[in-house]
Amino acid sequence: MISVSMLLKALLLTKTVFSEFRTNYHSRSFNYLLNCCSSLTDLTRIHALVVANGCGQSLLLSTKLITMACRLAHTMDYARKMFDQMPERDVFLWNTLIRGYADVGPCEEALVLYRNMHGAGLFPDNYTFPFVVRSCAVLSALREGKEVHCNIVKHGLDSDVFVQSSLVAMYSQSGETLGMELVFGEMVVKNIVSWTAVIAGYVQNRYFKEGLGVFRKMVGSGTQPNAVTLVSVLPACAGLEFVNLGKLIHGYGIKLGLDSDVSLTNALIALYGKCGNVETARCLFIGMVARNLVSWNAMIAAYEQNDASANAVKLFRRMQAEKVEFDYITMVSVISACASLGALNTGRWIHELVKQKGLDINVSIANALIDMYAKCGNIDLAREVFEMLPCRSLVPWTSMIGALASHGHGEDALKLFSRMKDEGVKPNSFTFAAVFTACRHSGLVEEGKRHFESMMRDYSIMPGVEHCACMVDLLGRAGSLMEAYEFIEKMPVEPDVSVWGALLGSCRIHSNLALAELVAEKLFLLDPQTVTFYVLMSNIYAEAGRWEDAERLRKLMEERELKKIPGQSLVEVNRRFHTFLSGSRSRSSLRGSAN
Repeated sequence: MISVSMLLKALLLTKTVFSEFRTNYHSRSFNYLLNCCSSLTDLTRIHALVVANGCGQSLLLSTKLITMACRLAHTMDYARKMFDQMPERDVFLWNTLIRGYADVGPCEEALVLYRNMHGAGLFPDNYTFPFVVRSCAVLSALREGKEVHCNIVKHGLDSDVFVQSSLVAMYSQSGETLGMELVFGEMVVKNIVSWTAVIAGYVQNRYFKEGLGVFRKMVGSGTQPNAVTLVSVLPACAGLEFVNLGKLIHGYGIKLGLDSDVSLTNALIALYGKCGNVETARCLFIGMVARNLVSWNAMIAAYEQNDASANAVKLFRRMQAEKVEFDYITMVSVISACASLGALNTGRWIHELVKQKGLDINVSIANALIDMYAKCGNIDLAREVFEMLPCRSLVPWTSMIGALASHGHGEDALKLFSRMKDEGVKPNSFTFAAVFTACRHSGLVEEGKRHFESMMRDYSIMPGVEHCACMVDLLGRAGSLMEAYEFIEKMPVEPDVSVWGALLGSCRIHSNLALAELVAEKLFLLDPQTVTFYVLMSNIYAEAGRWEDAERLRKLMEERELKKIPGQSLVEVNRRFHTFLSGSRSRSSLRGSAN
């Protein structure tokens, strides 16, 4: 094959070609030369040749060179330098450079050029606006995007399908579903890009049913989805746990010949993992010819979400062995798996990997580490992670307060809560749930009452079931059973089994059989299949000497085939996890089966 360098040498010996350059840059030889150009080095040589022969001011030739520079260079510097040297610029040349910045970046420059183009007295056209609007979407510059939308209407281009599609995508990515709906509704011709943008806009903003509705309309209109469309709609099935609908979409993708698409397979792994079908997710992962980081993350998360944490850790080790670089999403899942396993040593190893990559200041990772160390019983390491954070949002504060609360350090948790407020961080409902947990674990009744009132009065947060369950448990453990019962009667939300269950537990502690019978009756109506409440009430009867009633409940459990799930302990030894079941003299080894 003839290289560009050889062609250039030949051209230097053929003066007749230069006259052809001056008169017709579309000539076969010129187009062939530029089309063979595959590097910036070759392009600079061609540019030098053009300038040396007096063709540097040609608008058409310079536009071609700038177009090639945008394609071949990693930055826009070279293209911008040629553009700035041009004494004459038309709309096409402006569009070429704006597109380059929209594709290569920085997108801010695309907006600057758009304004400068107006200042130069040139009017943007239907090729200009899609790239400007896309730049606004990338920058999350919604205000500027709306201004561009006004100019689109002003120039009468609001009915152009490509301009409309770009606007739909911008509003979709900015979370402005109303603007997205308005533009999409005005489209006479809807292409796959606009359909997909609307579906993605709904799904990314957690309007799952609306996203699925648009997908059905799209298929009904005869528009064939592509891989991006299916990737956009599958998270809606996962969010709603519509696994059967997800299977239909999976089959549709196979029918369309899209089953080898990596992004689609990743989305399917995430779907099946979220819906509890981890074996199907594993089969998809194993069958992938090529995997990217998202593939590994989706499979690790699928294991972690489905009580297969040992497999999640094993798969991460395999990922390390295959030299696949991890990111913060990987580590959050693996750290959560360590927390579920109580695997402190593995968790500390993961923490070291996080430090080596400089991810230890990532808020999501810090929260996961705090939770992991707390669940593994090392509150000091959890506190160390918290204190090392350079800046703290509400989430790490809440995680640390919850960690202290779960370890029985109620007073320390409340001190940290006060410190958080002093630093100007406003608590939310999750923070108060952690505060109430601290109060009930440490028996701080008055403090709990005070914070409960403050939550409503000072922060306008209406108590949820979890808050109320904590308060009932706090009052009940302190012996204020009737006060706890009256609290339930006045609750702003309907009490569930967690609320009544907390009171039943307190009735056993304080041997209040009469109230226990009343509470148990409500629990058996709300949840007749939970064996825990039958066992608890049977024990209360036995402790009160009511053996016949205790036996009656035992027989009722047998009739309803209710069995208590045995407790289990999991111990990590030499990076292997061993499970011990209550009442069993043997143990099983969990080595994982991640493939």
